[in-house]
Amino acid sequence: MTDDRRALRAVALQFFANGMVYGTFIPRLPEIRDRVDISVGVLGVVLMCGSIAGLLGSLIASRVCHRFRTKRVLIVGGILSVGALPIVGWATTPVVLVAGLAIVLFFDVFIDVAMNIQGSALSARRHTPVMNRLHGLWSLGSVTAGTIAVFVSRADVSPAWHLTVIAAVLLAALAIVAPGLLPTDEPVPDEPAVDATVADASAWSRKAAVVLAVGGFAAMTLEVGNGDWAAFRLGDDLDAGAGLASAAFVAFTIGMTVGRFGGDFVLVRVGARRLAQGAAVVAGVGSVLATLVPAVGASFGGFVLGGLGVSVLFPGLYDAAAKTPRGRGFASMLVGQRSATIVVPLAIGGLADTAALGIGDAMAIMLIPAAIASFIATTATAPSR
Repeated sequence: MTDDRRALRAVALQFFANGMVYGTFIPRLPEIRDRVDISVGVLGVVLMCGSIAGLLGSLIASRVCHRFRTKRVLIVGGILSVGALPIVGWATTPVVLVAGLAIVLFFDVFIDVAMNIQGSALSARRHTPVMNRLHGLWSLGSVTAGTIAVFVSRADVSPAWHLTVIAAVLLAALAIVAPGLLPTDEPVPDEPAVDATVADASAWSRKAAVVLAVGGFAAMTLEVGNGDWAAFRLGDDLDAGAGLASAAFVAFTIGMTVGRFGGDFVLVRVGARRLAQGAAVVAGVGSVLATLVPAVGASFGGFVLGGLGVSVLFPGLYDAAAKTPRGRGFASMLVGQRSATIVVPLAIGGLADTAALGIGDAMAIMLIPAAIASFIATTATAPSR
């Protein structure tokens, strides 16, 4: 039990640190875009190229974790992913920016899979699950990093020095995390356990693969469509300053953090289906407010609701994938998830680069259908308990 507590603390810190990576560079993207001197449309292509690296990583991440064990993958992946943050910050050309993002996002997939395998194993041993709260720590790390980004941006600290200092801090944190991680992984079950994603989980099936892929795509569309573009929505559409625009990302991650810290307790009380359906509805309402109402206050409120709605979707998906034989579910879920990271930036950037649509309009075209698809998929597949 003592070893489990130590491992849980280590995994929790890893979730927090991993959230800080995302929350550090995303709010600074408008300034990085200006430094590199590219348009919103080209930025969408740059993000797409970086995300392709993540998609490639998702095809082999579960096999790499199974072959080399999650502890080793977490340590090596963390060093390489965090170590590439300064490349993103110091980039002055699109090629260098793509290279930095590709390294960060490629190895981030391995960290994702490894820390969720360890988190799922620890959660299964407890009376009350902890997966939502672990993902809540990821969100808290993202909020913390986003808040730091707001202050350093207003203090005119360059993205280059900001990302370099954060990278050094996170590498030091990794040295603290490593000794406490589970040294060996749980034995792989022959059959997946009943979960909140697949209605008939008596055996691994093609249906499960499709559900996990669609669920991953819809959830990631809601997450990156809100989070990555929140600063652009306020800055470009509503003429907010750099500091206020960065705070929109923080508003979204605050909603996500609150939802995740409460999600485990709500799950126990209302069941998986009601929780997931309610989350999809809240995410849809938030998306409408954030993207279509031309007022800063309404947009901020919408991003908070959007974060609250999407908060519980990924913890359930990761937990379900971790319980499939040899983690095969990760491949399906991550392909859907990472495909969204390619399609969504390209679609939003391309649509917003036209004279007919603003960034909010382009976001709405992607986010509202994703919320509807998430609700329909949940209704068709999630069990009542």
